[in-house]
Amino acid sequence: MSTTMLYFDELYRRSDDPWRLREGWYERRKRSLTLALLPRPRYRNAFEPACANGELTAELARRCDALLAADLHARAVELARERVAGASNVRIEQRTVPREWPREDGPFDLIVISEFAYYLDAAELETLAARIAGSLTTDGTLLACHWRRPFAEARESADHAHALFDARCALARLAHHDEADLLIDVWSRDPRSVAQCEGLL
Repeated sequence: MSTTMLYFDELYRRSDDPWRLREGWYERRKRSLTLALLPRPRYRNAFEPACANGELTAELARRCDALLAADLHARAVELARERVAGASNVRIEQRTVPREWPREDGPFDLIVISEFAYYLDAAELETLAARIAGSLTTDGTLLACHWRRPFAEARESADHAHALFDARCALARLAHHDEADLLIDVWSRDPRSVAQCEGLL
């Protein structure tokens, strides 16, 4: 068993909400920022790997016709399924991404990489970027959101992961939110701003 899996085993043994996604103000505020930075009000087909206990998944489901969410840990998948129970437009699967990338379910017009990329090594990050680039629709959106502070289990930094997405995915950056704790970037194949898309310009 990998060190990463042992780490998640211990986290979920202690709590069903190990990062306080449900009640912590930091996480609730971050989720609001994430959703507000999405450039479109609705998406046709979205993918959210590393969905944890499904708090962001439940919010994304309100804006997606179809949403596939995944996590490598069985307990996270169980909790996420409970969180979105009754939402017919959502599927939760146990997958190890990027190795088990859902090619058969794409292409996606939204991919959300949230609090996940820093667990990957350099080769896995390159693979993830390639999978994203090969799976977005012609108007597709990529959103990446990550904690910036160092911690023992992180193999890469948030800044490095976002820079790699910027370099490898050949997308236009639409939004950039930068705090000491937090980094959020939004890219798209459609370079138009929200105002341009809405006909305000």
